[in-house]
Amino acid sequence: MSKEPSIDLIFTFLEEAKTAFVALDASLNLIYANPASEQLLSQSKQRLYGQNLHALAEQFHFSPESIKNLLLEESSFTENEVTLFIDGHPLLIDLSASYIDNKSTQYIIIEMRCIEQQKRISQVHYQEHQQKAAQELVRGLAHEIKNPLGGLRGAAQLLEAELPDPELKEFTQIIIEQADRLSALVNRLLGPQKLGEKRIHNIHSVLESVRKLVNLDLPDNVKIHIDYDPSIPDFEMESDQLQQAFLNIVQNAVQALQSQPEQHSITIRTRTANQITINGLPQRLATEIKIIDTGPGIPMHIRNTLFYPMVTGRKDGTGLGLSIAQELIKQHHGRIEFNSCKGHTEFSVYLPI
Repeated sequence: MSKEPSIDLIFTFLEEAKTAFVALDASLNLIYANPASEQLLSQSKQRLYGQNLHALAEQFHFSPESIKNLLLEESSFTENEVTLFIDGHPLLIDLSASYIDNKSTQYIIIEMRCIEQQKRISQVHYQEHQQKAAQELVRGLAHEIKNPLGGLRGAAQLLEAELPDPELKEFTQIIIEQADRLSALVNRLLGPQKLGEKRIHNIHSVLESVRKLVNLDLPDNVKIHIDYDPSIPDFEMESDQLQQAFLNIVQNAVQALQSQPEQHSITIRTRTANQITINGLPQRLATEIKIIDTGPGIPMHIRNTLFYPMVTGRKDGTGLGLSIAQELIKQHHGRIEFNSCKGHTEFSVYLPI
């Protein structure tokens, strides 16, 4: 372990800063970390001091090349929305780095500003607004389709009763079957309209039912792990509808992984969350359910519309699973959000207790 160096005067004013600052010397070894950086990186100064840039880059999963070039170019740069992995969890930051020559001593000062919360709030508001508009449009179209379908089916039944040749009834049956199929699709587009009766239930019973259902047809290259917090109390829920919501999320993860050649895993994790805000309302206690997979990540072009009806990243997907899951969770006064990059996609559901 490296001995903690004396803090240069240039670092003194950074001690009270709320933003995380670290400094590297000319050999790219970390020589300074302020208290905010200890909190952000979940490491003490004693552990951080002396670590080389390459070790830090490997540990926190970022590219060191831009920072290395600062010594050669004697310049600075800023990179927005950099993903760091802290204790296995992705964290979104804005990163700025500057070259400083102080009395013939060269430093690189790195500032890391966590934007996870702001990004999450902005994403939630944007998604809610856009999804509401999309749902109203889809529901309007669905109603316009459903009404003529009823007339089409009724006319086919009347025609079938009048046909003299029984063999011709095969064609009316095709009309009726296809009208029923389209009607079922329209009902799925309309989504769950009404929450069933709530009862006190255990969230882990719901998740275990999901795990058992998925395990019945789990691909060989996918394993499901559980990490439950047994202290989470039972609370009011419509268990069947929550089971459907979580089943949709887990099945999406399985479908994303089954086409991959490597071995992958899905982790279902539960924790409690204290003093958080869900849909604009403060909650003293909530349950946090995370569904994490090690797959390729959600394609960038659908991330902003992921919860819209009919939006999917798969050729054979309907794009209804996540839309229905979000609606069911909202009916429980909960919130769903996601964070995704290559090798780590995380859906988080918060339900008030």
